Amino acid sequence: MKVHSIHRRIPIHLILAAASVVMLIPFVVMILTSFKGDEEFSLAANALLPLAWHPENYLRAMTVTNWGLYFKNSIIVTVFTVGGSLFFNMMAGYTFARMAFRGRDFIFIMVLVGLMVPAQVTVIPQFLILKSIPLFGGNDLLGNGGNGWLDTYFALVVPELSGSFGIFLARQFYLQFPKALDDAAQIDGAGAFRSFLSIYLPQSGPLFATLGIFKTVHIWNDFFHPLIYTNSEAMRTIQLGLQVFNGQYQIQYNLLMAATVVVSLPLILMFFMFQKQFIKSLISSSVKG
Repeated sequence: MKVHSIHRRIPIHLILAAASVVMLIPFVVMILTSFKGDEEFSLAANALLPLAWHPENYLRAMTVTNWGLYFKNSIIVTVFTVGGSLFFNMMAGYTFARMAFRGRDFIFIMVLVGLMVPAQVTVIPQFLILKSIPLFGGNDLLGNGGNGWLDTYFALVVPELSGSFGIFLARQFYLQFPKALDDAAQIDGAGAFRSFLSIYLPQSGPLFATLGIFKTVHIWNDFFHPLIYTNSEAMRTIQLGLQVFNGQYQIQYNLLMAATVVVSLPLILMFFMFQKQFIKSLISSSVKG
């Protein structure tokens, strides 16, 4: 029976291995391209391996522009956005999962509608709202005359502090806990907020890891919103910084790929550090709906 079970798993493992190879191909091509010389692109060479290896491309890529400023901006935006997002999403998910109130299911359905709305649809209303914040960016009390929160950290952080997907994932995670925990907390005189802080939050490690990874990847790789909401060099993030390699007539693919590898390293390291909690939360969140 054990041999038969192993034989049944072989096709599954082969399919997973093939899918892994397909997903790794772009990453491998990116790394190999980062070592190619400038002359290979001018000659339109299409070889997968570099004709000559140029590790100095990484040093060249990191000295082209002000990467220190771009990394600082991305780190500030990511840290504050992920931290605030974890708090608000987990609180909202806990509320939908463990508290009963009138209209709860309807409100949750409206939250899920947000999953169906592309970010491009809401960018214009968000832009107008951020531009009209009173008493910021030269605006008067009515929100006129200036730029409000545009071209500031507020514009990159505040709109991302919560989201439908995070609330949904947190709700699914908190639904798996037995109702006896709530009953015991009520007997001890603990309210909803104290129950969340004392009972549920300490057991939310997998949820922290999963939401943290998803949100960090989204914010770190976000190009669209910084492009729309900022316009000064001082507020550029790393994704906007990568555009320095896109010239008017030519793209420096080798330097672009080298910078992309460097920019991707923090996300890769973070995933390997928290992959166990990430997988555990995904499994537990899909058990109960």
